[in-house]
Amino acid sequence: MTSNKTILALLTAVAGQQLPGVALAQSTEPPRESFMQVVQVTAARAVSTAYNPSSASSATKLDAPLRDVPQTVNVVPQELLRDQGVLSMEAAMKSVPGVGLSHGDGQRDQVTLRGFSAISDQFVDGMRDDALYFRDLSNIERIEVLKGPASVLYGRGSSGGLINRITKKPGIDKSEITAQLGSRSQRRAEIDLARAPAASNMAFRVTGAVERADSYRSGQFLERDALAPSLSFKLAPATTFLLQAEHLSDRRVTDFGIPSYHGRPVDVPASTYYGAAKPRDNDYSHSEVTAYGFTLEHHFDDRVSLRNAFRHYDYTLDRNNTLVGAVNEAALTASLNRTNLRRAENGWFNQTELTQKAWLGGMSHQFLYGVEFGKQHKDQVNRSQSGIATVSLFQPVLPVLPFKVAAAPSTDNLGIMNTASAYAQDLVSLSATWKALVGVRYDRFEQETRERRVGQSNLARIDRAWSPRAGLVYQPSTTQSYYAAFSKSFQPSAENFALAANNADIAPEQTTNRELGGKFDFLNGALSATASVFRLERTNIKSSDPVTNRLLPIGVQRTDGLELTLAGQVTRDWQVWGGYAFLDARITASPALDNSDNVIKRVPIQGKRATITPRHSANLWVTRSFGSQWRAGAGLNAVAQRFANPGNTVALPGYMTLDAMVGYQVAGLELQLNVTNLLDRRYIVSGHGSSPNLNLPGAPRSAMLTARYNF
Repeated sequence: MTSNKTILALLTAVAGQQLPGVALAQSTEPPRESFMQVVQVTAARAVSTAYNPSSASSATKLDAPLRDVPQTVNVVPQELLRDQGVLSMEAAMKSVPGVGLSHGDGQRDQVTLRGFSAISDQFVDGMRDDALYFRDLSNIERIEVLKGPASVLYGRGSSGGLINRITKKPGIDKSEITAQLGSRSQRRAEIDLARAPAASNMAFRVTGAVERADSYRSGQFLERDALAPSLSFKLAPATTFLLQAEHLSDRRVTDFGIPSYHGRPVDVPASTYYGAAKPRDNDYSHSEVTAYGFTLEHHFDDRVSLRNAFRHYDYTLDRNNTLVGAVNEAALTASLNRTNLRRAENGWFNQTELTQKAWLGGMSHQFLYGVEFGKQHKDQVNRSQSGIATVSLFQPVLPVLPFKVAAAPSTDNLGIMNTASAYAQDLVSLSATWKALVGVRYDRFEQETRERRVGQSNLARIDRAWSPRAGLVYQPSTTQSYYAAFSKSFQPSAENFALAANNADIAPEQTTNRELGGKFDFLNGALSATASVFRLERTNIKSSDPVTNRLLPIGVQRTDGLELTLAGQVTRDWQVWGGYAFLDARITASPALDNSDNVIKRVPIQGKRATITPRHSANLWVTRSFGSQWRAGAGLNAVAQRFANPGNTVALPGYMTLDAMVGYQVAGLELQLNVTNLLDRRYIVSGHGSSPNLNLPGAPRSAMLTARYNF
C-alpha cells in the first residue's frame, strides 16, 4: 500500500503545481472548446440541475439515451444527493425502488436488489469495486443502478442488478468548499477544486473529505478521511489520458444492531448496544482503501474509438466485533459471540473496448467489442468464540471482554481469482420506431484457495460461462418507449469469498431475467417516468442438506416485481423524484431448514419470502424554488414489513419516515438545513439477512446544517 500512497501524493502535488496559473486562466476567460472535447459529457453534467439525466453509461457502456435502453436504469444525480443531504451509500439507496437495506456486518455497504444480495455488485466508473468497505461520496458525480443481470458487460454476479458510481473528473473550473455540522457532534468538511486552463493540454481536479461524528447508537463513532486527485491530459487532438487515484480511511464501531424477542426486534431504546465494554476500543472496524488507475481514449474518427481502462486497488480491514449469537427467551438473556477478522486484498482489472458506429444492411449500428482481464488476491484470517458472555436481553450491561479471541482460526487462507473475458454488443436502429440491443460475453473465472490451517487442503476450480442479452425497443413517438428484454448472469462459488470445501465442486448459480417496460417523457423531456414488470429467477442455488449439512446445488429463488419511477422538473420552480416497487421475492425450491430462530427450529425455507426484502416500498421527494435565493424540499420513505431470517419467523415492522430541507443562496454562498425523520419515528432500518438477532435501529430525528461556498 505504501507505493500506492506515493502515487496518490504525487498526483496531488502535480495538481497543486497548476494553481499559480489558475488566476490568469480565470481572469482572461478565453474559449475552452479545444479542451472541453476531452470531457464533454462530464462538463455538461457538472452544471445540470435536473433530477432526470437523459443518458447513462452503465447499461450499454455507451452514452446512450435511457429511452433506447431495454432495461431499468435508475440514475441518482448529484443534485438529488445534495438536496437530501446524503452522506452514505445507504442513504442514497433509500431513494431507489427495489432496494433492501443491510447493515453489512457493520463494516461495508450492502443492499439487496430486487430480492437478491448485491454484496459484490459495486463498481466505480465501470470497474469492479467489490472490496467490503463503506464508500465516501465526496468524489461521486452520480450513481447509476442497473437492474437485472448484467454479466454481459460486467462479468460474474449481478442477479438483481449492480451499482456503478461515476466519479468527478477534470474538465471544468471549480472552487468549492463545504462545511457541515449535524446532530450528535457530526462534523464534515469537503473540498472540490478543479481547473481546466484553455491554454494548457492538462486539467486537474482534487476532491476530499474529513468527517468526525458520534451517533445515536451508544458507543458508536465515525472517523473518516478521503482524498481523490485526478489529472487529464490531451496527448493529441484525438487522444486523451486520464489518471486517477483515491485513498479512504474509515474507522467506526462494528455495529450488528439488536436481537429479537417473540418474533420482533426487542423493544429497547434505539441507542441500546449489545457488545463489549468500551466498544470504541474493542468493537471497531478500520478499513483503508487505496486505488489508482488510468483511462486512455483515442478517437480514430467520428465513428471509431478505442478505450483502455486500468484500476489497481489495495484494501485492508481490521474488524473486531461482539454480537448477539443466540437469545434465551425464557431466561430473558442474550449470549454474545466475539470475532477478530483481518482482511488484506489487492487486485487489478484492465478493460479494452472498441466502439464503432456503422451503417450495415440499411440499419444504423453502435458496436461495442471488449476484453477484460483481472487478478485479485484476498487474504483473510478469522477467529471467533461463541458464548463468550451473557447479558440481559432488555437491559444489557456491557461486559469486559478480552480483545483477542484465543481460539484457533476458523478461516486462514488466501483466495486467488483470475478473470479473462471477451464480449460484444450491438445497439441497432432497425427502423425509425424499432431498436434492438443484443450482446454476449464469455468468461473464464479461475478460483484458488490456499489454506494455511493444518489438515486443510488447497482448493481450485475453473468456471466458464456464456452470458447473453437481448432486448427490443418500440418507440411510436419521441416521448414513448416500450421494451422487452432477456438477460442472464452467473454466480460462481468464489463470487464473494474464497472457495470452501463445501462449495468447491458446485457449478455456478444462474440468474435469468425477463422484463417488460415503458419509458415516457413529459413537458418537453423535463419530466420522465418509467414502468417495468419482471421475473428474476436464480437457479442452482447452494442450499444446506438438512441431514448431512452439506451444500447442495438445489434451490430456486424467484422475484416477480413491478417498479415505477417519476423524476424531473414539473414547472420552473418544482422538481420531483419518486418511486414505487412491488417485489414478490420467494424461495420456490429448497430442501434447507432454518435453525436461526430463538425458539422455533428446523423451519423449511421453501415458499418463504427473501430476507430484508419488503413486498412494498415507496419514496417521494419534492423541492420548490422561491425566487433565486430560497428553496425548500420534503420527502417520505415508506417500507413495508421485511423478514430478518430465512424461516420468516422474525419480522421487521414496516415504517415511514419524513424528511425536510430548506436552503438559501446568495452570491457564492449556499446554506442548507436538512432534518431527517422529522416525526421522530422508531423503526428498524436494516438487518443481516440470515439471523433474527442482528437488526439495526434507524436514527431518530436528526438535523444537519451545510454551508457550501464557491469562489
